[in-house]
Parts: sequence; C-alpha cells; structure tokens
Amino acid sequence: MVASPDSGRSAGQVLIVDDDARLADMLQGYLGGAGFRVMVAPNLTQARSQLALRSALPDLVILDLMLPDGDGLDFCRLLRAEPHLRALPVLMLSARGEPLDRVLGLELGADDYLPKPFEPRELLARVKALLRRGAPATAETLRFGRLEIDLGERVARLSGQVCDLTSHQFELLLVMARHAGRVMSRDQIMDALKGHPLEAFDRSIDVHISRIRAAIEDDPKAPKRVLTVRGAGYVFARKQDGE
Repeated sequence: MVASPDSGRSAGQVLIVDDDARLADMLQGYLGGAGFRVMVAPNLTQARSQLALRSALPDLVILDLMLPDGDGLDFCRLLRAEPHLRALPVLMLSARGEPLDRVLGLELGADDYLPKPFEPRELLARVKALLRRGAPATAETLRFGRLEIDLGERVARLSGQVCDLTSHQFELLLVMARHAGRVMSRDQIMDALKGHPLEAFDRSIDVHISRIRAAIEDDPKAPKRVLTVRGAGYVFARKQDGE
C-alpha cells in the first residue's frame, strides 16, 4: 500500500471505474487518506448503476480506457450525452498511453488523461486540479454579444441555448474570456488553469479549443470568438456579433 497524505475532512467523492483490483484498492486507500470518499466499479455495468443514483453522484470519475464489458471511450461519450452528467469531471486512465488514445479521450469529453503506470501523487494532484476547476463560483455572468458565460451555473449560453461543454472546457473558455483581447500561449493557458505542466508536443489545448469552437461558434471552421494567432496561441475576441 502506498503511503497516503493525511486529511481531516472529506474532499469530495470519487468513482473509480477500473477492473484492476490491485490498482483500485491502492487508489481507494491513497485517495481515502487524502480525505476523499471513494467508490469502485470494476466494470461499466456497475458504473452505470452507480451513476443512475442521482442522489449519490460522485464529484469526479476516474475511468480506465479498457474494461471487461466495454470501452472507456464509448462510456465517456455516453456520459457527455446525459444532461445531468455532462459537467462531471472525467480523468481517463490507459495502459497504452498512445497519443491517439489521449486525443480521442479528450475529443470525447474526458477532462484529463493519465497513462499507466503513474505516481499516485500525480493522480491526486490532477484530481484536485479538476475539482478546483469545478468548484462553485460567484453569480457573475460575462457577456460577449450573443454569448454569455454564467459562473454561478457554470454554463455558457449562445442566444439563450446552453452550449455543450465539459467542466474543463468551460474553465478553459472562462480563462480566455477573462483575458479577452489578449493573445495567450498554450503555456499561459495551462498555467492559468493551474493544471499539470504542458508536456512537449501535448496537443490537448488544441483539442479542447476545437470542442469549444464546436459549441460556441456559428461556424467552427470560420471562428469569430476564439481566434488562432499563428505561432503565438489563441485570443478570445473582446467584441462579438457586431458590438
């Protein structure tokens, strides 16, 4: 058993979906020692049953890519299709660690991706970072033309319609909106998100930007809200819809 940090209060509830009993037991002990309440589902069937209990939904899901009764990627897609689960943070795990797996996971709605084997301390740091991003905010609403970003409800709306964004994508959009008109590099965005350091050739920011554009742009192929500045990064347009 890996030594776990001490904590005197509950830090939230985590659902681990992984058929590796040894790993799940280790993570349950480690996260439990950090103050988390931990549930374990060894397959997708049990995970679905747990998530069907709306009165006991977890604050975050740790989801293995390969499971005995299905694919974690397909399960992640199903989570994002359910309105009451759409904003649930998902940290995806995979023993393969291939770049394509990571990109696919992010495209299908995972908020973060961690290849196996990993250090429990790193997983804990990423869990805490994802939960910080999903913490309740003030009732402030940012408005840019037809787009509004509601910090209280943690949703973005375009012409009054809720945009399909994960918790991480909402936070990324919020970071750029708070710096509207300013070009931000990928490193600056990652630093503002207080997430894990940007790895060499890590295209996760680009994947999330693409998903954000699909949700908030009238034409994602010709974006007017989140613009690319070649060789520099991205900029969120300060004025939109003819303002």
